[in-house]
Amino acid sequence: MSGALGSAVMMIAIVSAMWLIEFVDYFGHLGLDDYGILAHEVDGLPGILFAPFLHDGFDHLTANTLPLLILGFLSALRGLGRFLAASLVIVLVSGLGVWFTSAPNSLTVGASGLVFGYFGYVVARGFFDRRVLDIVLGVFVAVLYYSILWGVLPTQPGVSWQGHLFGLIGGVLAAWLLRRRPTPV
Repeated sequence: MSGALGSAVMMIAIVSAMWLIEFVDYFGHLGLDDYGILAHEVDGLPGILFAPFLHDGFDHLTANTLPLLILGFLSALRGLGRFLAASLVIVLVSGLGVWFTSAPNSLTVGASGLVFGYFGYVVARGFFDRRVLDIVLGVFVAVLYYSILWGVLPTQPGVSWQGHLFGLIGGVLAAWLLRRRPTPV
């Protein structure tokens, strides 16, 4: 399965997994959020991989769901391999950024690093790949979601602006690392 259908199925599966995890966590009283990113603690490093799938309640997950579906879908249109590689770069850059720059012992969970990362990836992909469709898509996403950029500033207590900022940086880095390179003549 490839193209738009494959992208849609991939994102629905990822977001469904997030919802399933939140339901199990909530109704099972499991405290899974404790497996998020614990800043400045070596024990918190594995949380970098888990945090995007964990949320601080249903409101938090609801806020991430639609932008994650849309921006993730657009990110996945260039193929599963590139999407997974971009996702890994975004998760690692966002997670490490949170781990290094958040207040000591603070706990961070949520997929907003991925949301900001996919935003950065889709916008920058057009710039780096220089494909007309990717440029148009990047401009469209930038215009549609430009207000998302306020989220990289520390304006709201309890919201990880670090995850947003480093997610965005991770998305741009992923677009550069995965850019289409000219074939030698």
